[in-house]
Amino acid sequence: MRFLDAGKGSQMDGLAELKRYFGRFGYLPTPPENISFTDFFDDEFESALVTYQRNLGLSVTGKLDLDTMTVIVSPRCGVSDSAAAATGGGGGRGVKANRRYAYFYGEPRWVRPPPMTLTYAFSPAGAVDYLSPSDVRAAFVGAFSRWSAVIPVNFTETADYSTADIRIGWFDGDHGDGEAFDGVLGVLAHAFSPENGRFHLDAAERWAVDFAAEKSKAAVDLESVATHEIGHVLGLAHSSAKEAIMYPSLSPRTKKVKLRMDDVEGIQALYGSNPNYKYDARLESEYSSGRGMDLERRKGLMKWSATMVIVGSLFSFGL
Repeated sequence: MRFLDAGKGSQMDGLAELKRYFGRFGYLPTPPENISFTDFFDDEFESALVTYQRNLGLSVTGKLDLDTMTVIVSPRCGVSDSAAAATGGGGGRGVKANRRYAYFYGEPRWVRPPPMTLTYAFSPAGAVDYLSPSDVRAAFVGAFSRWSAVIPVNFTETADYSTADIRIGWFDGDHGDGEAFDGVLGVLAHAFSPENGRFHLDAAERWAVDFAAEKSKAAVDLESVATHEIGHVLGLAHSSAKEAIMYPSLSPRTKKVKLRMDDVEGIQALYGSNPNYKYDARLESEYSSGRGMDLERRKGLMKWSATMVIVGSLFSFGL
């Protein structure tokens, strides 16, 4: 891998493209017009890398080590990590300080008279033709139900896309919201904080509802991404807990739909608890360091990512 273990003072072709990736997700400022990122590993990039490693729950080495590069080349949510206003403390709401969830600036949430019900609808123009409408609906029913199980918020589908609280659709490239999609296995989807309601998926991905039927090595699980993006729609930003639903990256052919305690406590601090919710100690497992990604899994990830281009025509990695 070209940049593996590079550190401050290094200069190598392609590092400017990696800096653009860091800028895309909120770790580096965009250079002034007519000025480009350089290929030099300078103090500013080291500082950005350290922040990235801290935010993504990685070992803070200040170098492009294997675990860091593995996360960088993983497909991920398009919501900028800089969108988070505060982490762990929950904005002074009295939750435990070691939690790693985060909110958007201002801690926005949906405000409706109880019992709260939010409507959602699918764009009649933005869809993928290889998934049946019934399979798509089932994936979203599952994703919404995971959140409604822990907070007193219900979700119901409506046929009226224009008036729905949450508006879901598949789109290609630049689709008019200032957050252009970038093709296969870069940014998978993005959603906006309350009460915006927009929820967009990249139509260029190969979406799956059943990995037994979908054989593509680049297939992305729809329910997993839907569950993550609904967290954004409700007001959660990205978590540094690797097993949390709100962690920003997701490997191909991975199903990750179970809320962890980091997700549960974060969302309950905004909306309160569903009266029927029962604490499950097994959800605490995300507080492990997350650094034990087994070597075989990392090797497998590197194989498919070796020729992957991130954020449009960013950079490809060679083993």
